[in-house]
Amino acid sequence: MEEPSLPLDGEERDLRAWVGPLVSSVVTVVAGFFALGVLGFSAMACDSCSGEKAHGFDASISTALMVLKVGYLVPAGSLVAAWGLPWERRNAGRRAMLALSAPLAVVVLFVACMAMVRWP
Repeated sequence: MEEPSLPLDGEERDLRAWVGPLVSSVVTVVAGFFALGVLGFSAMACDSCSGEKAHGFDASISTALMVLKVGYLVPAGSLVAAWGLPWERRNAGRRAMLALSAPLAVVVLFVACMAMVRWP
């Protein structure tokens, strides 16, 4: 009769591995909707503008919105990677960094898109 082999150091299952990705997913989705809402409603900032100022603003806000929407692939990829890592203790650091990078990517994306807009 063979003895059951013990898991190697760091290969035991992490029972709390789901906490980081779950919290990150909730925060990232809320922050993403907030960023999209703020940038979307910012399009009304130049409702009373006319001429070249309005054209420049409209072009820059539409570009910023497109960059924001396409840029959401970065935090989404980070979340997929955080959820997809094997739930072992040795991956806890990588999982935490991926989970933390998703909401930070949304914040950086939002700031970059707000800086792209030519405000009136």
